[in-house]
Amino acid sequence: MKKLEEYVMSIPDFPEPGVIFRDVTSILQDADGLKLAIDSLQALLKDVDFDVVVGTESRGFIFGMPLAYNLHKPFVPVRKKGKLPRETVEMSYELEYGSASIEMHRDAIQPGQRAVLVDDLIATGGTMEAAARLVESLGGEVAKIIFVMELAGLKGREKLKKYDVASVIRYEGK
Repeated sequence: MKKLEEYVMSIPDFPEPGVIFRDVTSILQDADGLKLAIDSLQALLKDVDFDVVVGTESRGFIFGMPLAYNLHKPFVPVRKKGKLPRETVEMSYELEYGSASIEMHRDAIQPGQRAVLVDDLIATGGTMEAAARLVESLGGEVAKIIFVMELAGLKGREKLKKYDVASVIRYEGK
């Protein structure tokens, strides 16, 4: 059986020279790779007590929805600002050059609910830190944060050090 890393295509010098882009879509395009990714993420949750799966736009939706379905949990989308139709809560965070905002519906997390947050990749950790703060702002608790891939050289775990964080694949570089 192949390891999940074998399904990831690495593209050198994209989007700029010296960067190796780790393409998650190559996992999605292979039925065995997709199954292995979902099964591997689900294994990270084996002993975690939680109530809801939260996925960040957009690849957190791709990986979070099957987990929510398999584990019979509700799914909460975290979207870019202005994409949700009902009353929302918003969190801004810093990017390398500027800032961004994400939102979730105000009624998406109930006080005391334990949430698992899911995304495809942890790089600098800014988006997921903002998503965790959104959950907490509604009275929820972050039970665990999981990723398919981690770019350890970008030190995203440092931003998330107060949380239980796990990734299926870990790349040491950027």
